Amino acid sequence: MDSSTNSPSGRQIKLVRIAHVYYAHKNIEKARRFLEDFGFQEIKRVGKCTYYRGTGSEPFVYCARESDDNEFGGAAFVVESMEDLEYAARTLPNATKIQELSEAPGGGSCVTFLDPVDGFPFHLVYGQISSENVAVHSELKFNYPVEKHRAGNKFQRFQKAPSPVHKLGHFGMCVTNFSKTYEFYTTRFNFTPSDLVHNKAGQNITTFLHLERGSELVDHHCFFFFEGPKPHVHHSSFETHDFDTQVLGHDWLRHQGYENCWGVGRHIMGSQIFDYWFDPSRFIVEHYVDGDLVNNSNPTNHSLASPDNLHIWGPDLPPTFLQ
Repeated sequence: MDSSTNSPSGRQIKLVRIAHVYYAHKNIEKARRFLEDFGFQEIKRVGKCTYYRGTGSEPFVYCARESDDNEFGGAAFVVESMEDLEYAARTLPNATKIQELSEAPGGGSCVTFLDPVDGFPFHLVYGQISSENVAVHSELKFNYPVEKHRAGNKFQRFQKAPSPVHKLGHFGMCVTNFSKTYEFYTTRFNFTPSDLVHNKAGQNITTFLHLERGSELVDHHCFFFFEGPKPHVHHSSFETHDFDTQVLGHDWLRHQGYENCWGVGRHIMGSQIFDYWFDPSRFIVEHYVDGDLVNNSNPTNHSLASPDNLHIWGPDLPPTFLQ
């Protein structure tokens, strides 16, 4: 692949937020059942594609495509302007022309390019029509030892059900050359590190990137990657409503016979409460709640790679989790 990283003009393409992901599945029926049990809402089928939304305003957050192979089709980010999209089409490696998303929920325009180091697809979109937020749950009030927030004679009652997805929070990749990948994404886009993780030799091998939006608060990371021998998607992560909803969803998936990957636990970098699952195609997807928010006043945190810096409580880190 072309490993060039620098913009011809030094200009960054400004990203606003992560939008959606694409996955291809050999057994689309099993994939659809899992996605519904995971908490997605199917909104449209067209050709071999099934589109799913969450309870937030994004017109869709996941596209499942029927295919002869199980493949990750890349993540999409919203750009700040049509000018950014046009610039992307002209300057990014192996970029397509601007294409209309005429069959996708929300419409809009898209440019797809290939990662210059490992060749995975990456999508940029503009002009999607937002959806109405879906009201799912009210905010729970909790009683603490000396502060009682729930009124008397009011009770916490729940129903067993999937954990509704709200939005796509982040995705992550294993890449074969950390330094080149890092240079490309932090140079060509407004990605900036919340965390950098180094090995004992002092070489950075993992990063958690957020979008530089000035004083605006954004998620601690929307994209992460780490170095490994073979490039592949690690997981995509979806925010749900609260901890009770998350654990109810955990029990729902367990009772449906799906395989838990890791969780429930609490991360250190990003602070989220996590719950990772294997879908029927062996892709990892995550429910999370209570993630950190950062802005340009937050300094980059540097830490040594260790199993102990990934979580503060929960099950032990699976030995194959970072392969």
